[in-house]
Amino acid sequence: MTCGFNRLAPLKSGTSKRARGEGMNVEDPYMKFETFSAACRRWFRAGILSRSVVLGLLTMWTLQSTGGPPYNEGRALRGSLPALSKEQKPDGRALIEPRPKVQARLAEAYGRLPLSFEPNDGQAERKVRFLSRGPGYTLFLTPSEAVFSLRSGEPGARSQNDKSRQWSVVSRQLQKPTDHRQRTTDVLHMKLAGANRAARVTGLEELPGKSNYFFGNDPKKWHTNVPTYAKVKYAGVYPGIDLVYYGNQGQLEYDFVVQPGADPKAITLAVGPGFSAADSRLKAGATAAGLGQPNQAQPAAPLRIDPSGDLVIQAGGGEVRFRRPTVYQPRHFGEGSSSSEFRIHDSKLLEGRYILTADKRIRFEIPGYDKSRPLVIDPTLSYSTYLGGASFDDAYGIALDASGNAYVAGLTQSSPFPTTSGAFQTASPGGSNAFVCKFSPAGSLLYSTYLGGTNTDQALAIAVDSSGSALVAGQTFSSNFPTTAGAFKATYGGKGDGFVTKLSPDGSSLVYSTYVGGSGLDEARGIAVDSGDNAYITGETFSTDFPLSSAFQTANKGNEDGFVAALSSSGSLVYSTYLGGSGFDQPNGIAIDSMGRAYVTGSTNSSDFPVANAHQSACKSCPSLNDAFVAEIGAGGSGLVYSTYLGGSGEDQGRGIAVDAQDNAYVTGVTFSADFPATSGAFQGIRLGSASAFVTKISANGSALGYS
Repeated sequence: MTCGFNRLAPLKSGTSKRARGEGMNVEDPYMKFETFSAACRRWFRAGILSRSVVLGLLTMWTLQSTGGPPYNEGRALRGSLPALSKEQKPDGRALIEPRPKVQARLAEAYGRLPLSFEPNDGQAERKVRFLSRGPGYTLFLTPSEAVFSLRSGEPGARSQNDKSRQWSVVSRQLQKPTDHRQRTTDVLHMKLAGANRAARVTGLEELPGKSNYFFGNDPKKWHTNVPTYAKVKYAGVYPGIDLVYYGNQGQLEYDFVVQPGADPKAITLAVGPGFSAADSRLKAGATAAGLGQPNQAQPAAPLRIDPSGDLVIQAGGGEVRFRRPTVYQPRHFGEGSSSSEFRIHDSKLLEGRYILTADKRIRFEIPGYDKSRPLVIDPTLSYSTYLGGASFDDAYGIALDASGNAYVAGLTQSSPFPTTSGAFQTASPGGSNAFVCKFSPAGSLLYSTYLGGTNTDQALAIAVDSSGSALVAGQTFSSNFPTTAGAFKATYGGKGDGFVTKLSPDGSSLVYSTYVGGSGLDEARGIAVDSGDNAYITGETFSTDFPLSSAFQTANKGNEDGFVAALSSSGSLVYSTYLGGSGFDQPNGIAIDSMGRAYVTGSTNSSDFPVANAHQSACKSCPSLNDAFVAEIGAGGSGLVYSTYLGGSGEDQGRGIAVDAQDNAYVTGVTFSADFPATSGAFQGIRLGSASAFVTKISANGSALGYS
């Protein structure tokens, strides 16, 4: 049996070429949305519209013109494990919806990932023997049934503010982020009626990977080094019949293997729903799933066999469909053949169909097969409406130290979150919090801590210094976010501030922690550390009173400007400057060279973004769309070494940057431009689909492209 998600219907889109002389394909929802949102930005900046009106217009436009956001919201590829990517965030921390050719490549690559099964070592209810997890579902295998725990979004729980936050860069900039949408768990039980409850259940073909579970704050409840297997076999689940679960090209499959002389009519399935419960961690989810019996308070799930021979079940969050079974017999087999080794390519296909009994149980009818040979029955299960995402935790940044320890930062809504004894903040103060974790090279959790106040806090970037101290940058809406004595800004600005926090190497205390921002909305989005352990941060600000020091741009030229700042190893402000024009400017990434020069990339729709020694001195898509930009700032914030646009006539965004020993900058991001500047002999010289990623090397003086 193969388990996969049906891909949700794609948004309509054209092959947009927004070259100024060629016009624009009006069927491209992304281009239409960006054009409209740019107009809203101009009206807002001119004071014609309030923030709430802008957000309302953007939301109504999106709903009416596209039926949803022009971004990928966690759609899964047909035939894959659920959810290739998470919900699209407008700051680019997930994939833009891929076009068909790219989808095929992604599905092929994703399908190579091995599926694994874990023995129950205490991470699920006692009756569970094995479990397998994927984004959006968990499979629990017990002696008598399989339980599919299918997570979906709760339609009513998602606020309009949350939707608009996801749909538009502009709307995200104009409001405070809200909590993630509530998810529910729909449960489907597939009971093996009359099966041998003493069937031997074993894992086959141990895989090299191990699983670790850090549930809550109590290490006694953690489960580490749990082995994983490629297959699970139920031997003799019915007389002469085995049941084998395994992975095939990244998909979950299970087959009934009927040995010569055994009767396939013995196979009887009782399928029904469980109840819906709020999504939670694995063990709680297993308990909530009601393993053992479907919820008796619910009416039995309606079953029907449609004209194509599929078995259709209405349960919980959507339609569950068992495809007409594939039935085959191997042409060649011997005494040493394993029942899990039979494959359809070397077999004879047979006719087979479902039989629905009077008591709504499912059996198989296979006429005219050779009873002297093994028989394999392989139905296919598909279900729709379920979106990926297994928890309420998002990791946004990762860094490594010289010893190979990994540092991870992000946002969590979980309480308890797996914090460690002695960590700086072991209990959630409320709301959504930032978190910081440190793992050894072997994957052991060295420390884990919350970081935040009573409102929403999120860590968006992380770096590590020479002593092993983690430095975290992000955004907070908490007036009681933890700051330290001597912080250059110790009080909350009121509308959302950036923050920078440095933790001790063992995660037990704060070396320094400070707000970063003025009286408007501010967000720190990137952080880097130099050889002297000074921290460099970049982000966006709506504040006209952003704290400045040794600035080469002393005023906010538009409604939203970028900023670049440097902090000493003790947290004092070395320099701070605006970086932007009269439009909307959003830095996303920062890197530092050996001389302390900062390299910044992001996006801008400002026609007057500050340029110097530029390879591309004019914006090709402003003000209706964004170009990427790349800027180098001299040591100590002394000024622009160079600053250049980078883009074509469509939407372009710089999202990450690095610098080599020769001071060449390497920029990556996304482009919707058919005329993005690609160099001769480029690995991929043309855009594929509506959007492509890009990688560009810029010379040390900024005047030339090494390649693009």
